[in-house]
Amino acid sequence: MKISDVKVTVWEWNDIPPTRYTLHVKSSGTRSTHMALVRIITDDGIEGHAFLGNALSSLGNDANLIAERYKPMLIGQDPLDREKIYQRMSIWAMGGIMRVIGAIDVALWDLAGKAAGIPIHKLMGSYRHSVPAYASSAVFEHTEEYAQEALRYKEAGWNAYKIHPPAVAAWDIKICEAVRKAVGDDYRIMLDSCWAYDYPDALRVGRAAEALDFYWYEDPLAYDDLYGYVKLKQDLRIPIMATEMPGTGPSAYAPWIMAKATDYLRGDVAIKGGLTPCLKTAHTAETFQMNYEVHHGGNSLNNVANLHLIMALKNCEYFEVLLPDEVQKHGLVQDIEVDENGMVHAHQEPGLGALIDFDLIEHNKVAEL
Repeated sequence: MKISDVKVTVWEWNDIPPTRYTLHVKSSGTRSTHMALVRIITDDGIEGHAFLGNALSSLGNDANLIAERYKPMLIGQDPLDREKIYQRMSIWAMGGIMRVIGAIDVALWDLAGKAAGIPIHKLMGSYRHSVPAYASSAVFEHTEEYAQEALRYKEAGWNAYKIHPPAVAAWDIKICEAVRKAVGDDYRIMLDSCWAYDYPDALRVGRAAEALDFYWYEDPLAYDDLYGYVKLKQDLRIPIMATEMPGTGPSAYAPWIMAKATDYLRGDVAIKGGLTPCLKTAHTAETFQMNYEVHHGGNSLNNVANLHLIMALKNCEYFEVLLPDEVQKHGLVQDIEVDENGMVHAHQEPGLGALIDFDLIEHNKVAEL
C-alpha cells in the first residue's frame, strides 16, 4: 500500500457566534473563517482524514503548505510508516507548522485504523472506553457569570469545571472564591490563567486557589519561564500544570521534567504535531508518575483524535470541553457529546470513527488543492 495522492479541500465556516477568550478582545458579532479537510489517499483506495483550522483564527497558509511542501514528500510512501514520516516532517519544526504536521499525522492514524479495521485507540492499545469530561469556560465580564455557569454544569452531571479568568489577579481570586461558594466544597474545580501573571501575582492567586482546594493551577506564568515555575512549585502545594506551549515536539518537555517545574504535562494534536508525538510524551510522563492531560484540539476532528489518545492512556484523567459549544463544534454529522453522568465515550468504528459532514463541506467549498 502506497500513498497515491494528497488533497486539501478548503471550506468556509459561517455564522460563528461571538465569544471572548481574553478580557480585552471579543468578537464583535457573528463571523466566518476557513477550515480545511486533509485527505491522504492510497493506491488501495483507503483514505485518511483530518481537519485543519479552528473558529478563533485564520487558516492562513496551512492548506497551501500541505499541497506544496508535504504532498511531494508523502506521495509514494507507505502510509503505515508513521514514525518515519513524522521524523522527516518534524525536523526543525515548531510553532504554526506543528498544526500542519499534526493534521497529516492524524490522517495517517485514521488511514491505519481503517486499513486494520479497528479504531485508533485499539491500534494504540486501549485502556478504557469512556472518560470524564470537564467544562472549560470562556472569559466573562462579570464574576457571577462564572459562578452561575459552574453551578449549571455541576447540576447537569459534569465532573469538573475549569475557570479561564480575566487575568487580573485580585479579580481572579474573587472569581475563584465565587465559584467555590456556588458549587460547594465537594465539586472539582481548576484554574487556567493562560500565562497571565508575573511571579508575585502568580503566587498570590496560587495561594488563594490552594486554600480553596482547586484541583490544579494551570499556566500562571509565561510558558517559557522555567525558573519561575520551579520557584512556584516549591512555594505552593497545589499541583501545577504547564507545557501546553510552545508548539514543539516531545524533546521540549525534558527540561520541565528534570527541573521538577510542573506536576502535569500538557498537549494536544494541533499544538504538538499529531498523535505520534503526543503518545510519546504521554508514555514519557508515565515513567515519571506524571499525568499527561490532553488540551482541547481546536476543531471537532482534532477532538476526536484527542479522545482516541485519551482512551489509550492510563495517565490522563479528563477530556476538555471548551465552551461555548457552538464555537467549537463544526464539520461532523455527530460531534462528541457528554452524557448524563458527565462522561464521553470512545468511537468504535475504524480509524477516527467520526462521520464527517461531506455535504456541508462541499456546499461551502472555496478551494480544492
